[in-house]
Amino acid sequence: QVQLVESGGGLVQAGGSLRLSCAASGSIFSINAMGWYRQAPGKERELVALITSAGTTNYADSVKGRFTISRDNAKTTVYLEMNSLKPEDTAVYYCNCNARRSAYRRANDYWGQGTQVTVSS
Repeated sequence: QVQLVESGGGLVQAGGSLRLSCAASGSIFSINAMGWYRQAPGKERELVALITSAGTTNYADSVKGRFTISRDNAKTTVYLEMNSLKPEDTAVYYCNCNARRSAYRRANDYWGQGTQVTVSS
């Protein structure tokens, strides 16, 4: 199996910053991409930021210029630096990892348990 452990959520005032971390472990042959999604109450889960194995990044328009996704040298831990936070960024943030467990298996999506980010106005 693949385990994702998230940390770094919390309560912050508007304009503040938070840093999320997500570490992947377990039976991993290769990682295609890791990213962060979020889900606010009453809304669908949406992509926030993504980084591929090649280092290509992709951001939701709503966070461009404020959030930065990065990873460690081992490419198994991904970070989300969130600056200039707004109340509308309030959501549960989920780490996602698209990975293969062996050379003979197709890639699957794995999810973390979610971490709450609350931005007060």
